[in-house]
Amino acid sequence: MADILTVSRLERRFGGNRAVDGASFSVVEGSITGLIGPNGAGKTTAFNCISGFLRPDGGSIVFDGGEIAGMAPHRVFHRGLTRTFQIPQELGAMSVLENLMLVPARQLGERSWENWFRPGRVREQERHNQTRAQSMLEVVDLAALAYDPANSLSGGQRKLLELARALMGQPKLILLDEPSAGVNPTLAVRLAEHIELIRADMGVTFLLIGHDMGIIERLCDSVIVMTSGSVLTTGTPAEVLGDSRVQEAYLGSQYR
Repeated sequence: MADILTVSRLERRFGGNRAVDGASFSVVEGSITGLIGPNGAGKTTAFNCISGFLRPDGGSIVFDGGEIAGMAPHRVFHRGLTRTFQIPQELGAMSVLENLMLVPARQLGERSWENWFRPGRVREQERHNQTRAQSMLEVVDLAALAYDPANSLSGGQRKLLELARALMGQPKLILLDEPSAGVNPTLAVRLAEHIELIRADMGVTFLLIGHDMGIIERLCDSVIVMTSGSVLTTGTPAEVLGDSRVQEAYLGSQYR
């Protein structure tokens, strides 16, 4: 399979600190790829550059055949690349279903004149978005909570809501930032199962930041290891976990 994402010599500085320092890596279309490394390695900064939340100071980011480095987040989203956050960003006072229905771009109801002169088309689009949102909630097992306020969800359920919202954008690639962080082990396994099924059934590619090596080993076809803003090595989970440099830089004595 071809690479859907290619990052080359990516740089991002904060004053004198090189948070990302010439990092280069690629993600194969249809894969689940892990991005690991110690705290401060530059993983989330790299995510922010790829998704448009930060403008890189140098380097190239090619997604689906086109350069996206420095592109605004909404334009990156429209190209088919979306992301989740380590701390979920749900709109708590709105229902779980409404959180998903906000996602689709260019909704007719956002323009006041459409509501006055073409209310039928607005209602039709609303029904379509609601049907799709309910379908995505079924994918992540949240359909029974569709009309509950989003702030009533548990931490693990909020992670599932983040994933469902990402899917509403019909993405080609989803960046998952610590999807299992703060989630109990049972829900973490469920989340991993959902990611596997979404890849298999929808053909979505995933790049995920993770510290849970059990989840990384289970999910990932390949793993990228970052440290000090650069890529230390890449390989299969077994190759990476067996690399003495990775063990020294990140994993600790339990893997030595």
